[in-house]
Amino acid sequence: MNRLRNVLILGGVILVAAAIAGIAQPQLGRSATPSVTRITVTGNGTVNATPDRASFDFGVTTQASTAKEALSKNAEHAQAIVDALKKAGVAASDIQTTEVSLWPQTSNDGNQIVGYQASNSVSVTAPLGQSGDLVDAAVSAGANNVSGPNLDTSDKSSLYDDALKQALADAKGKAEAIATASGLTITGVEKVTEGGQATPLPYLQAAKAAAAEVTIEPGTQQIQASVTVTYSAG
Repeated sequence: MNRLRNVLILGGVILVAAAIAGIAQPQLGRSATPSVTRITVTGNGTVNATPDRASFDFGVTTQASTAKEALSKNAEHAQAIVDALKKAGVAASDIQTTEVSLWPQTSNDGNQIVGYQASNSVSVTAPLGQSGDLVDAAVSAGANNVSGPNLDTSDKSSLYDDALKQALADAKGKAEAIATASGLTITGVEKVTEGGQATPLPYLQAAKAAAAEVTIEPGTQQIQASVTVTYSAG
């Protein structure tokens, strides 16, 4: 009996010691989650391009004693302008009617209609090299309203892609500078947001008009893009 009691007491002492050892032992199976720092920056990119396309609005205004006559005369002149533009090499798909209008002309006291005025306007887009000839052709055909040029670049999509690449490189450079100054290292990219569209910004362009010849100076346009990037660092 005494032997059994001694065995039980010894077993209890061993269990208590094991429990104490378990409390004191570090939890090797668990590892602390490293802290992650996020750096968010905005990068910008700009590509210079020379415009190669130009848009003009050519219009004609006519007057007559009746509305029907004013519209008829105006339609005849407008068709002559369109025919002249096509003859000058403009494709039909690049000629679009943008406005047809008619309004009455009144006497000085405003109480009597003395006639009607009709107007028609077409928009034309063509290679920049044809611009001068197009203006001359439209005016010679009867256009008495000329508006333009609106200059553009036909390869805007690929130029914008180049601007985006520059913007991403700019963002990376900024993030690395911030990380280095903070004693961190960039470990990855978490999020990229495009911040702009392909918007050409003319910073130098000119149009010179003379009596018999029109010269269009293309100047330069800037295609700009921006991105916002969130990097992880540690």
